[in-house]
Formats: sequence, structure tokens, C-alpha cells
Amino acid sequence: MTINEMQDEVIEEFSDFTDWMDKYQLLIDLGNEQQPLDEQYKNESNLIDGCQSRVWLQADYREGKLFFTAESDALIVKGIIALLIRVLSGHTPQEILDADLYFIDRIGLKDHLSPTRSNGLLAMVKQIKAYALAYSLKNHA
Repeated sequence: MTINEMQDEVIEEFSDFTDWMDKYQLLIDLGNEQQPLDEQYKNESNLIDGCQSRVWLQADYREGKLFFTAESDALIVKGIIALLIRVLSGHTPQEILDADLYFIDRIGLKDHLSPTRSNGLLAMVKQIKAYALAYSLKNHA
């Protein structure tokens, strides 16, 4: 599935709910369904700067694609990173770098997050794109 197909799937899933309390619950459920991050990856180098809560992001490069796993100590944040992983994990670094993450606006996520959570969301996207850039440069070296 392409990144845009994944985004469209997420948009559709969120459009089933009109009430934001239900959407928050969906985010929490998504976070809870995520596999817990292996303890060895909960280290300083995997901690995302710019998030109020603690978010660890692990990137693994296999067969030309990036795979992400993550964990957060905050339920909604855990759901947000789970969404990002669902959309971006399993794609090439270039596909991730080229991705226009329109689903964030379309599901109204930015409008319904506190300023600190919005900054955290931007930090998560930035970190994922930084990994993609690093791996794309490494492969062209």
C-alpha cells in the first residue's frame, strides 16, 4: 500500500466519528494496539526532542525500506506516533521524504491538539524524515 493509500485509510477511519472525544479514544486504542518498544531501544538517542512527553522512536532499515517502532509514556501521544508509523513505516527513505502528510490536517488533528502536543507532532514527523534523509544519504554515498 502506498503512503497516500494509508493516509486515505486513516482519514476514512477517523471520518466515522464526529465527536472529538471518540477520535481521542480511537487514538488511544491505536496506541494501545501497538507492539511495546523493546527496552533496549528506550534510550537517550531514540528520544525525540521537542515532545513534552517522552517518545522513543526506533528506525530499522531492511531491504531498502525503513521500519519504525515507537513508544510513549502518554496515551494520546502514543496513538499519534502509532498513526505516523502506520502511514510511513515499510516505505523507502525517498518515499518518506517525498510524502505530503495531508492526513494530519484532514482528520483535524492539528486543530484538536494543545500547542505542546502540536509541537510534539511536528517533532515526531521531523525525526521520521531525519531518519529517512540519513538512510537515503547513506545509500547514495
